[in-house]
Amino acid sequence: MNTVLVTGAEGFIGRNLVHALGHREGVRVLECHRKTTAEQLDQAVQQANVVIHLAGINRPPSDDQFVSGNVGFTEVLCDLLVKYPRPRQLLFASSIQAELDNPYGASKRAAEEVLRATADGTDTGVVIFRLPNVFGKWSRANYNSAIATFCHNLTRDLPIHVTVPERTLSLVYIDDVVDAFIDQLEHPLAGFRQATVDPVEQIKLGELADMLEQFRSSRDTLQMPSLETPLARKLYATYLSFLPETDYAYPLLQREDQRGVLAEFIKAPAFGQVFVSRTKPGITRGNHYHHTKTEKFMVLSGQSMIRFRHVLSDEVLEYAVSGDEMRVVDIPPGYTHSIENIGNSEMVVLFWASEVFNPSQPDTYFEAVIRETEGSDESCNGRRNAA
Repeated sequence: MNTVLVTGAEGFIGRNLVHALGHREGVRVLECHRKTTAEQLDQAVQQANVVIHLAGINRPPSDDQFVSGNVGFTEVLCDLLVKYPRPRQLLFASSIQAELDNPYGASKRAAEEVLRATADGTDTGVVIFRLPNVFGKWSRANYNSAIATFCHNLTRDLPIHVTVPERTLSLVYIDDVVDAFIDQLEHPLAGFRQATVDPVEQIKLGELADMLEQFRSSRDTLQMPSLETPLARKLYATYLSFLPETDYAYPLLQREDQRGVLAEFIKAPAFGQVFVSRTKPGITRGNHYHHTKTEKFMVLSGQSMIRFRHVLSDEVLEYAVSGDEMRVVDIPPGYTHSIENIGNSEMVVLFWASEVFNPSQPDTYFEAVIRETEGSDESCNGRRNAA
């Protein structure tokens, strides 16, 4: 059984780490925070064989509090480690600013030296993490990072200010920090050493602000920026974590006529677009073909008949698809196609198109699937309305 004492347990990194440790077998977590008394800390150190030291100050009212908050508490903690000697491991969240000549960096560097002396004089193995800017869920606006502040403001329609767009930020994601700490916990070593968190991401402030702005506007445009990189996905997750709890849901623009209702859901150049329709009994959508654009249909509810005909052939292919099947039908190019609600209730269909609709180049040509029937000029993707 590992008994792990986490100082700064109610802070940004602490909350994420304590939550992760709480789901691991063979780990007991003791939390230290601002309300922890000296007596409680003394008892916790006696019990702990691992100490994860996250407590510290990075935005005090005055510079002298850097020393008391970052160095002073570290000295108190190390005195207890000396008072109750036993083999232990201590992980310390320092900062890359320890390399800089500013009050915060100097206090972190001094705390590292206190820990080095403790490692030299006891059986405590000390691991120092000099962390760059940490971002992710549960961070604190106007305190932990620019990303937290930007996300907080944008999700509340408040302005953000970028004074030096070309400035490059070095970032690590909170889940990667937690994983790195847990990995060290599971592979203890003696002595004093430094460890790293990977990957460290680089982004310019202006690019960061632009990406977060696109996340905000995506609800209106339905246009998602690329999430191809791990950094983009981590930033999007962070952005969503700052949404007010009253603002998780948002409406879609619905186009409604005698056929039913259609709404676009999401789109991006990299993956096309997704939309959904509700169609009344007896109604047919489609009767058109594409040269390059491809689509996928999935009936979620109701009964449908999906029909195809190669534009150079008279043969009609039919696929009866029910909402009970969760079956996907691919729409190849060069085949005029339609989907008819052949049931007695509303038909709900999820559509995917390989291209975002471009009104100037729609790649949509109307032609009835069944030649003998007057062809409907309705668009199955709803992006062109019937006359």
